Amino acid sequence: MARYKRKKLDSKKKRVSRKKICRFCADKVETINYKDAHKLRHYTTERGKIIPRRISGNCARHQRALSAALKRAREIGLLPFASD
Repeated sequence: MARYKRKKLDSKKKRVSRKKICRFCADKVETINYKDAHKLRHYTTERGKIIPRRISGNCARHQRALSAALKRAREIGLLPFASD
């Protein structure tokens, strides 16, 4: 019985995740422009929600600026609040 459990544990593959890097830091972007709707669409889901930092890989500073830019673009009407 003990050998069966050990074999089952050994057969599971270990998942190696790669460190996500902030695209804005890599490109050395100073400010995130709310008028660039095409770039901002990459950080929203199909439903219109903002993609969280742990998924997008952004640093905290750029994620805060990104969410502010997305909210501004929504207020102006460049991006929808929610898709139908």
